[in-house]
Amino acid sequence: MIQSTEIIMSRAKSPFSLKNRIARVFWSLIENSLFRYSPRICFRWRAFLLRSFGAKIGSGTHIYPKVKTWAPWNIIIGDDTGIADGVTLYSQNLITIGSRCVLSQNSYICTGTHDYSLPTYPLITKPIIINDDSWVAAGVFIHPGIVIGAGVIIGAHSVVTKSLDNWAVYAGNPCIEIRKRKSD
Repeated sequence: MIQSTEIIMSRAKSPFSLKNRIARVFWSLIENSLFRYSPRICFRWRAFLLRSFGAKIGSGTHIYPKVKTWAPWNIIIGDDTGIADGVTLYSQNLITIGSRCVLSQNSYICTGTHDYSLPTYPLITKPIIINDDSWVAAGVFIHPGIVIGAGVIIGAHSVVTKSLDNWAVYAGNPCIEIRKRKSD
């Protein structure tokens, strides 16, 4: 059974253009050298590198050196946002992160999955939006197509499978509302 699945998978055409795949190779070279080994305080340098590959990044944003980005051209980040070491921005589709947000260590923002009902497991991508003033705590996994409302706090190691309403605290697997928050 494994062999036949491997044969089916190998015949499937890549959903990404040759231009996209070449750009990802060049980005990987930059990410694994100039980005990853830059001093922690060089936030402007890392923002410059991401912008050079098409990311849109606001001012005062702190992106740490061990952030992993699949395709910078699919990333929009607002002002004064912090993205910690170990965060993965799996940006096969657009990831939009608002202003004054925090993405804590080892969170995984995943815009791609596969249709397991078909034998070739075709790729499915959906954008993710994280609105202003939100905090994604350590180890959170956000599924494709999710919208995180403004002012949301997501507890550590939660799994977000549904969009979340504004100004509330969520936690768990699957993620559920714990309580409301006051907005300023």
